[in-house]
Amino acid sequence: MQYVPSLKTKYKEEVVPALMKEFGYKSVMQAPKLVKIVVNQGIGDATADKKIVDNSIAEITAITGQKPVATLSRKDISNFRLRKGMPIGVMVTLRHDRMYEFLERLIAISLPRIRDFNGISGKFDGRGNYTLGIKEQIIFPEIDIDKVSKIQGMNITFVTTANTDEEGFKLLQNFGLPFKK
Repeated sequence: MQYVPSLKTKYKEEVVPALMKEFGYKSVMQAPKLVKIVVNQGIGDATADKKIVDNSIAEITAITGQKPVATLSRKDISNFRLRKGMPIGVMVTLRHDRMYEFLERLIAISLPRIRDFNGISGKFDGRGNYTLGIKEQIIFPEIDIDKVSKIQGMNITFVTTANTDEEGFKLLQNFGLPFKK
């Protein structure tokens, strides 16, 4: 018996029929699906201290369960003391089972831990994809607050096959993302 994430079964059994009913799809294959989740953390202070990148890699690895890649600068900017090829951020792309596991932990555990949480805004990019900005990485239970050297935010991008923002919104809402009313 192979392990299947609960959100993956929820997608097949609940989300797809709900989307087919609402948008009138003729086939199951027409229903939009979640392709990948990209977790990105920009580190502006990495030019001064190289250990910040290593700390961010360790934190994102603990949060996602997958080792991130350091993103490098593309050009020299003298005002920021930035040279081409310097690490200035970390990112990881989650797909398949790890994506569903991360999404489940985000919805069930991490988002409710945000102080004064009223839901997330429903602004999409025009193609059915959604980016969620998080101000503090300490909302994730995998992060030990005592070992955090600096509070940093991150962007979490949900890439879908939806053609419109409305389809993408309904897909993520049916998964359980708490959008503002």
